[in-house]
Amino acid sequence: MKRTRALGRGLDALIPLEDQPGGTVFMCPVDSITPHPEQPRQRFDPQRLAELVQTIKEKGVLSPVLVRSQGEGYQLVSGERRWRAAKLAGLRQIPAILREVSDREALEISLIENIQREDLSPLEEAKAYQALLELYNTTQEELAGRLGKDRSTLANSLRLLKLPKSAQEALERDEITAGHARCILSVKADQQESFLKAILARGLSVRGAEELARALNKKPQKPSIKKRELPPELAWVREKLRSSLSTQVKIQHGRRKGAIIIEYYGNQDLERILKLLGLSPR
Repeated sequence: MKRTRALGRGLDALIPLEDQPGGTVFMCPVDSITPHPEQPRQRFDPQRLAELVQTIKEKGVLSPVLVRSQGEGYQLVSGERRWRAAKLAGLRQIPAILREVSDREALEISLIENIQREDLSPLEEAKAYQALLELYNTTQEELAGRLGKDRSTLANSLRLLKLPKSAQEALERDEITAGHARCILSVKADQQESFLKAILARGLSVRGAEELARALNKKPQKPSIKKRELPPELAWVREKLRSSLSTQVKIQHGRRKGAIIIEYYGNQDLERILKLLGLSPR
């Protein structure tokens, strides 16, 4: 009976072991293996890798990696974290299963294995989804169904690829979260760089970033009267305050009275500004 290949059901659903020749496990020299160049996971958490190294030292590699022939050695199809940990543990050989798969099949297995493990970074996951869309030339809705994911989950993940490069780098360095990233995408493109800088400078939570985004996206009211230009000395004060407090500052100046308006975005941002002004409550 012919099997249908499917996504989201594990590696056996992609390449059933009993349907492929050479399915036995063999001990493969660690140094003869090279990683897959299109591996979606680019970062390996040092702490989790160290824990796996310790487990391998105590119990060995319990699950074989999947490899294919490449020149005089082998290329990893899946299991790079186990291979890296085995090298760090000082192993010379690692259990492996040899599969002669095409470039397309190798990429497919690598992408889906990592998505199923759910330990990719947000940006790595988005890139994996994009690669699968291109690989299958399919729609987001169809891919979501085949992976067993909600379409909205897949769409929100893919939106991260529209972030400016600086925001993508901040997300990869864990300086911001995926929640922050979605806030950045909610403002105009020409405001996204400065919005990211504001999040980092103020240490805004996702909720604080959402409040700031709402403020930026709020349509300004049309002034009923023509604005009067500030005297140069007050314009200088306004700019110094904006720079020192990392927030929007307005000065209203009249003949007999005026006002200085300092904007803040949430309680966290208010506490930050009060502290800068030396007014932080004890």
